[in-house]
Amino acid sequence: MLKKGTPRHEQISNWLRELISNGHYKVDEKLPSEHELSEKFDVSRVTVRRALQTLEGERLIYRSQGLGSFVADNRSHQPLIRLTDFIEEMSRAGMNASSKVLKMEPVAAPEPVATLLKLNYDSTVIRLDRLRLGDGLPIALDITWLPMFYGQLIENYNLEEETIYGVLEREYDIPIEKGRYRIEAENADCYLADHLDVIPEEALLLIDRLSFTLAEKPVYYQKRYYRTDRIVYEMMLEREPGESKEEGPMPLRGFAPVFNRKNG
Repeated sequence: MLKKGTPRHEQISNWLRELISNGHYKVDEKLPSEHELSEKFDVSRVTVRRALQTLEGERLIYRSQGLGSFVADNRSHQPLIRLTDFIEEMSRAGMNASSKVLKMEPVAAPEPVATLLKLNYDSTVIRLDRLRLGDGLPIALDITWLPMFYGQLIENYNLEEETIYGVLEREYDIPIEKGRYRIEAENADCYLADHLDVIPEEALLLIDRLSFTLAEKPVYYQKRYYRTDRIVYEMMLEREPGESKEEGPMPLRGFAPVFNRKNG
């Protein structure tokens, strides 16, 4: 398949570049593995790796340790809302964040959780419950479900001081690329009421979050229950300079929690 006169790695990078440019491989789609490419072109994996490095340098692809190579979205991005964790939120609010692990154990995945995490209904997942405190006061309670693969990666870390984000990104080069949020109200059951120091059936602010790594792979599903007397969310909507109101609805530029430090 390779032609004489042109370096092998260059021919492989040209072949992949053409497939990407004509849409054969879409953004965030996984490319053939180094092993598959080396067999296809009958070259060493060193040659394949050099071809991939060329494309990575051109920002046409990105690579993740243990996962492979993926097509990059090289369009310019203007992020409107940042993915944050509890410690970041507390720090911006000028409060001291701390956590208490209530439980961390393997459980049968509830059917809705299995569906969201793209697992079989009989799968076992790791359930992690943490009480979140700001300046020593209960702010929220997280219930998080992780596939066994990711749960086992974090189980030996101090999750009262470390975040899931931090451990996966720092130790395993597994980035959290995006999250899908849903916000609603839910009344506290006895378990939530006891740990959040509210009365049973009191309304809580529930944020469902499904977090993804590369190639739309779910890493964890989390329910975070906030005390409503200690948090509100504020939105900032703002048009781009020179943008007229005839161009459509005003876009969302920020969406962040604001914490109440007065209620004890």
